[in-house]
Amino acid sequence: MLADKAFKGYENTCENWVLSVTALSGAFNGTTRTYFDGMNPEDGKSLRPVSLLQLCRIGVIIYDWFDIPWLKNYYNFGFDHFNTSWRKIGIWGLIDCLLGNAGPFASGDWILPDLTLQGSIKLNSHLHTFPNTYYFSYATKRTSKVMGITVPSGILGIHPLLFIRILQMSLWRHPPDVPPPYKGYRDEDWWDNDGALNTISMTHPRFPVEHPSQLVVKDSDCQPFLPGIWYYKIVEGDHILFIVNRERAGVQFDLIYDSIFERCRKHAFRKNPTMPNHII
Repeated sequence: MLADKAFKGYENTCENWVLSVTALSGAFNGTTRTYFDGMNPEDGKSLRPVSLLQLCRIGVIIYDWFDIPWLKNYYNFGFDHFNTSWRKIGIWGLIDCLLGNAGPFASGDWILPDLTLQGSIKLNSHLHTFPNTYYFSYATKRTSKVMGITVPSGILGIHPLLFIRILQMSLWRHPPDVPPPYKGYRDEDWWDNDGALNTISMTHPRFPVEHPSQLVVKDSDCQPFLPGIWYYKIVEGDHILFIVNRERAGVQFDLIYDSIFERCRKHAFRKNPTMPNHII
């Protein structure tokens, strides 16, 4: 957005204002989990009539339509600007929302279509890796190979809410009667996962064009770091490891964040100033 001059009244912005980007379990290339939950693999945009996502969509619409103050104070989905309260749209407005003609899900501009492989490819077609910015990424994985078969790596180390998801995603098969989302697609590339995202999706932007990248085992192996390259590590952990639950991650949580700050302090710097108020 800085590179695209997206901020009205600030036409002097540029991509060099961002020194470094660090991604933790980032959904760069989408996730096959969206298809298990109800997105159509045919187009990556529409919902199957009977699915978990369809049930959630209907529940959210009805929840907002009833507009019960104490419930909204407990949890608000943030859809107030759509004016879907029964006081404003009545019963016919509710029906219109449920049919997908109005409301927060009518435009297709919500997170699940963007998290399909097709949606991510569309978003990535406008994404750039800039030559003066440092890029670091941590991809999580909670699967392993047993006799050539991808399975969850243990039981005790995986959050109960994610174990079934990890198993599901490790068994993913793209429907044979549906065109693959990109040229060269293979199911096995998408089997490693952390229960929410596929590991291949989290390393760096890959589709439709793969951005420059390098796998990091030890930081010392690839120093000095260079801008314009996605340096990525594969971390053994499920999706809740260092995203949500610090107590559960324990020491590993601290080590990861300490390493991020240490790396940025020591290895991400510019010889020439790039901010407008620093230019002499």
